[in-house]
Amino acid sequence: MKPLILTFGMCLVAFSMLAQEQLYFNPLYVPHTDTTLVYTPKDYSMTSGRKYPVMFLLHDAGANYRQWNSIVNVQKYADAYGFIIVCPDGLKDSWYINSPRKQMSKFEDFFFKDLVPAIKTKYRVEDDQVFITGISSGGHGALYLFSKRPDVFKAAGSSGGVLDLSVESANASLQNILGSGETDLFRKFSVIHNVGKVAASQKEIIFDCGTEDPNYEANNDFRRRCDELKVKATYISQPGKHDKAYWQKAIKVQFDFFKRIVRE
Repeated sequence: MKPLILTFGMCLVAFSMLAQEQLYFNPLYVPHTDTTLVYTPKDYSMTSGRKYPVMFLLHDAGANYRQWNSIVNVQKYADAYGFIIVCPDGLKDSWYINSPRKQMSKFEDFFFKDLVPAIKTKYRVEDDQVFITGISSGGHGALYLFSKRPDVFKAAGSSGGVLDLSVESANASLQNILGSGETDLFRKFSVIHNVGKVAASQKEIIFDCGTEDPNYEANNDFRRRCDELKVKATYISQPGKHDKAYWQKAIKVQFDFFKRIVRE
């Protein structure tokens, strides 16, 4: 296997006018070079003894690693909450899983074998303070990755997440990695059918969904499954659509939730 290649460079983001690092990963598990943005808090220093919690923010299908900075000022969130924030590229249609159909669409492997170790090596990360959340397919990805390796995370979240993949059964990008009419695969990779793994972790999650979001009923079903298995879940249902305006207000609530857990 070819070794992982990391290239670190500095870039400027117009939204924040502050510098953060842009990382590139050699495509061992994904079809092309993955680009990841990393935002460090304003008081971050490699020379101090302090370590920081880290938040992985996953974007929606069809978008890229820049999407979060089009929704909120990510640098300001890093400064205000004291998190190192990592925005990886989900490659538009990876859905953050290991595809059983496409050999070079193994985002789960990329995340746990390349990305997380690289972040922990390069930055001053508190190993037991790792969090993950996302929007839409990224919300699904965050809770799915959490269900696969809860030992890596302290808590996880989702906002407007596609928690039941059958809701998107006609989605071309999802069919590309799972196939069409593959009912068993849609079930296997859906977060809603992996609630038992979340419950077994005994860790907290937070998820929310707007009442006008097409994923609203699936999120309600997920809440009921969480209740049945006594998952330590915070669920927020509020007016809103599957859009930027909703995610702008929802993500602050999630960061408040994760910040509270950091202090515990």
